Amino acid sequence: MTIQIDSTKGDVKSDAELPTEYGNFRIRAFTGPDGSEHATLYTGDLAKSGDPPLVRIHSECLTGDAFGSLKCDCGPQLEASLRRIQDEGRGALVYLRQEGRGIGLYSKIQAYALQDQGHDTLDANLLLGLPADGRTYDVAAEMLRDLGLTKIRLMTNNPLKIQGLEENGIEVLKRLPHQSGVGPRNIEYLSTKRHRMGHLLNVE
Repeated sequence: MTIQIDSTKGDVKSDAELPTEYGNFRIRAFTGPDGSEHATLYTGDLAKSGDPPLVRIHSECLTGDAFGSLKCDCGPQLEASLRRIQDEGRGALVYLRQEGRGIGLYSKIQAYALQDQGHDTLDANLLLGLPADGRTYDVAAEMLRDLGLTKIRLMTNNPLKIQGLEENGIEVLKRLPHQSGVGPRNIEYLSTKRHRMGHLLNVE
């Protein structure tokens, strides 16, 4: 299914330079059909022949990305993907506003409270009557097409991201493992992702 996303308001496209500590990117903002706002950071000649560009699909995690939470690996994954794209000199990071695997910030903190009581991340969501993972990737696929990308190499440990992109017309030619930020405060979180949610992680 093709959806409509908007990266232009008036005559000005929402696309600008973004220098970062990892290197220089361009950033393009998008408005999804539900009004949510997403962004893509990209660099290099994405239309260049040869290997398809390196891509990371990253779902927003306020606690990990902005506050440096040790309960998850989101912040280190975000940083590692930006560095890896810059090292390669070509690629894109799609940043989706799907906080808490799609359940939103308020419910995510409720789930944190249940985790404080000893429940794992999966059971915490289910106890709140929420899906284990409510994310979708149709908007991500449309954002990639907006950059001219239909074939990519994807940095991910989550088979559902590959499935979600391919169901929406993006061909994932290669999966690159993307593990970082493992520590004593998130090892059970990562173990749950591996053993109960099918993520391809090495947490032994």
